[in-house]
Amino acid sequence: MGKAKKAHPKKRTAAFKEKEAHELVEAPHSFIIHRGLTCPYITDLTLDFRRIMEPFTAAQLKEKKTNRIKDFVAMSSYFHVSHMGIFNKAISQLSFKIVRMPRGPTLTFKVHQFTLSRDVLSTSKRQFVDEDMFKHSPLVIMNNFTGDGKHLKLMASTFQNMFPAINLAQVNIATIRRCLLFSYTPDTNLIEMRHYSVQVVPVGLTRGVKKLVMGKIPNLSKCEDIADFIMQEGGASESEMEDDEQSQVVLPQTLKRKGNLEDNKSAVRLHEIGPRLTMQLMKIEEGLLTGEVLYHDHIVKTEEEKEKLRKMIEKKRKLKEYRKKVQEDNRARNIRAKEGTTGSRKKAKTEAAAIGDDAKEESASEDDAKYYKEEVGEEPDEELFKAERSKSRKRPTLPASIKHKNKKMKKDNKK
Repeated sequence: MGKAKKAHPKKRTAAFKEKEAHELVEAPHSFIIHRGLTCPYITDLTLDFRRIMEPFTAAQLKEKKTNRIKDFVAMSSYFHVSHMGIFNKAISQLSFKIVRMPRGPTLTFKVHQFTLSRDVLSTSKRQFVDEDMFKHSPLVIMNNFTGDGKHLKLMASTFQNMFPAINLAQVNIATIRRCLLFSYTPDTNLIEMRHYSVQVVPVGLTRGVKKLVMGKIPNLSKCEDIADFIMQEGGASESEMEDDEQSQVVLPQTLKRKGNLEDNKSAVRLHEIGPRLTMQLMKIEEGLLTGEVLYHDHIVKTEEEKEKLRKMIEKKRKLKEYRKKVQEDNRARNIRAKEGTTGSRKKAKTEAAAIGDDAKEESASEDDAKYYKEEVGEEPDEELFKAERSKSRKRPTLPASIKHKNKKMKKDNKK
């Protein structure tokens, strides 16, 4: 016989036991999904973009064909979601929408080119990817988002608000492990997005000393003494020669990485980890995927056309509210009618049951009278098997004359 399994009590997670921190609630969260035609490359691009948005994103979000946009909108308030990114694959093109939850605006971009993270890493000589760097949000860098046009300011603020704000006076430099670059080209109206990992290394050290300081185990097989290893090739290391003087900074804090001490000079290196996106802003809508078009790259409308469109949108909104009210009234009327029908049905069933009981009593009395006539040979009295409409189920008592006849019948049978 198998051993019985031990019953473990259900435990609630820490999110339900303790109240979430204020910083966690106020941080912008995001949903990144894909719609439209199925394509494995678009699915991988969606997963790569989720890596960019970590840690304040649903990295393991499961999507189904039956899900609609309103399903994600309904759950957004529960998970503190402030932005939603949607990759939509059509036959001719790929679009990317950024939605500010829950009331908009909605920015629609046309994706001209994209490169997955695995392809970017495969082309780089030095791959610097650490899982710990995704525990903190990236540093957002905006380049050349200046000029005439409110759409540029709105686009820049949208990109910045998708990530938590950084307080330069209190930030811990060790948490800045990634950076995200958005570069705008006014001539082509294209936006280049690049994703880098940040590495800080000490400068001014020889190759041997740098290996020892950074905790690497040196190869001393060709050296008689460790001094030979330190003093050999006294110049700077090859990696340090590649660093530009503009990339060298004086650290205001001591970093965990060995050799990076406070008030010492270190070099900042960027390693691209992908993905890449080249996109163009097409339009800006006022609401959540629907509403007045505030900006369009191809179509320019006059004030009269805009006013006509506003009236049409307002008319549709009022019609939608009227239909919703009519549906609620019809639903309430159907519920009242259903309750009335149920009451009448119960009453009809009660009356039918009473009639059925009377019919059963009459048929039973007729059978008893027939049996009595066959056995006794006489017609029974009228009141003997008369059907009584009473609630009592007791049989009526027999008259004294019938009792006397029954005794006589028993005596004859004994003889």
